[in-house]
Amino acid sequence: MLAFPVQDPDLAPAQPPPARQQLLINPSLYPFPPRAPVISDYADAQLHNVVKRMHQRTALYKRKLVEGDVSSPEGSPQTAKPQAGASAHDSGAKLTEEREYNVLCCKFQKLPLTGYLKQIGLAKSIDSYTDRVYLLWLLLVTIAYNWNCWLIPLRIVFPYQTADNMHYWLITDIVCDTVYLCDMLLVQPRLQFVRGGEIIVDSNELKRYYRSSTKFQLDLVSIIPFDVFYLFFGFNPIFRANRMLKYTSFFAFNHHLESMMGKAYIYRVIRTTGYLMFTLHINACVYYWASTYEGFGTTKWVYNGEGNKYLRCYYWAVRSLITIGGLPEPQNTFEIAFQLLNYFLGVFVFSSLIGQMRDVIGAARANQNNFRVCMDQTIAYMNTYSIIKTVQNRVRIWYEYTWDSQRMLDESDLLETLPSTMQSALAIDVNFSIISQVDLFKGCDTQMIYDMLLRLKSTIYLPGDFVCKKGEIGKEMYIIKQGEVQVLGGPDGTQVLVTLKAGAVLGEISLLAAGGGNRRTASVVAHGFANLLTLDKKTLQDILRHYPDSEKLLMKKARVLLKHRAHTTETTPPRKGLAFLFSAKEDTPKMFKALLGGSGKAGLARLLKLKKEQMAQMLWYLD
Repeated sequence: MLAFPVQDPDLAPAQPPPARQQLLINPSLYPFPPRAPVISDYADAQLHNVVKRMHQRTALYKRKLVEGDVSSPEGSPQTAKPQAGASAHDSGAKLTEEREYNVLCCKFQKLPLTGYLKQIGLAKSIDSYTDRVYLLWLLLVTIAYNWNCWLIPLRIVFPYQTADNMHYWLITDIVCDTVYLCDMLLVQPRLQFVRGGEIIVDSNELKRYYRSSTKFQLDLVSIIPFDVFYLFFGFNPIFRANRMLKYTSFFAFNHHLESMMGKAYIYRVIRTTGYLMFTLHINACVYYWASTYEGFGTTKWVYNGEGNKYLRCYYWAVRSLITIGGLPEPQNTFEIAFQLLNYFLGVFVFSSLIGQMRDVIGAARANQNNFRVCMDQTIAYMNTYSIIKTVQNRVRIWYEYTWDSQRMLDESDLLETLPSTMQSALAIDVNFSIISQVDLFKGCDTQMIYDMLLRLKSTIYLPGDFVCKKGEIGKEMYIIKQGEVQVLGGPDGTQVLVTLKAGAVLGEISLLAAGGGNRRTASVVAHGFANLLTLDKKTLQDILRHYPDSEKLLMKKARVLLKHRAHTTETTPPRKGLAFLFSAKEDTPKMFKALLGGSGKAGLARLLKLKKEQMAQMLWYLD
């Protein structure tokens, strides 16, 4: 077999190869090429591939020489000159991230860990408060953690792990360990944290922060493979007890889940019940161990070995830990000491869990209790002053509907506890779409509208309640948030002129009217339950003090609206007697009035007198 010299294509000379090398490369130059025996098909194929590549490279060099370019067709890193400092920096950064190595003249790139993370779609940093994928991952870690917490004590004590089902337990253990390892290597080192009010997203800082935390130490201890002792002491699950130290992820999952749930107290109740059941589970395991230690059925107190082992021991744990009683009396010192310790532990654990359950339920019903207290105080006040039953019933209905519709009596109490930025955000999301439809405020400063949103007050009106009455001084503007209102008019003030629905505005002119022009021209009554947003005149004036341009615009719009309203609401004096049988007399056209020089009979008499004087003057000239 012939040995051909192979050179690195990046270090190739700029001149063509010598004649002897051409003969070695091109076997067709020999008059009678020798036939070598094929020892290995794979090696022969590789050599033919190398010869083919070198032949192609020789042809490329020849073409370059004919064209007059003697430079190397492939850029050499030793001779290439940097074009700019930035390009050199970029190339250096690329070399640090990608490593190339040659195998049989083929290039391969080795990506670092960050490159693999980009390929599988993992971000450099994770926001634990908003990332739902992270919450799902915590759920998976929590499932693995609970599997270890519940099943490891069970496998240690009860004879449920046998040689027949050993492979199932091993597969499950490997899956749980894989979840633990991925969480420690891929997820936890990318969690964002806050330092000095700044959110840190740099990957190196995130890794350094995680490795210096107590959480990393617990995660590291929980993943130590003590399972290797299986080779020396057999398959004993006690060597996996360190898996129960990964409790930080379990509590992190509870915290994030509660912050996203609408009714978090339901999950708190379920979680507290789970704590109680886990305590009873551990007590059942300990009781079975004590029965094994003394021997099944040796005394009346220990487990006799009949029936389902776990259910019988769990039943004993429930009756013992919750101190229900009715259990066999302990016979010897070991049983008495065990039972005394069990009673003391049961009183402590059970009382703590019951207290926690009471706090959870009390916190969930705190708002409802406050509602009941306010309602009872109001009813007691009305009974003290002998308020009529009709008014008392309407007050009760208002309380019940307000609580059922918004689960609180006053929304402003909730907003007062938040900073101004959060108040603005909530007010904009809830009410900006409604107030932006008001023609009076179109074109005003956006910040002025935001300030006004914070001053709006929500008021609920019962069916038949008067929002405003005709003739009263208008000091407030109303925006219908929910429900309907009816505008009343007519001779007796009971005729429904128009029905306004959600999004409509009434009384906006009264906010800017001066003098006597701010009286209500009609009565407005709630048609069913109506929720209205109220803005008073004094509040608007305090806001406009800081926005003079918006104030000028609003005053201009108010004058136009007042003029239009005065023109449309102008009425004629009432007619009496037989005048109702005839239609009203139309006004004299303005052009005809100008020709007459006045109005009525006086203008016509002056015109006739002027005509007579002109005729007399013409007769005098004729004579």
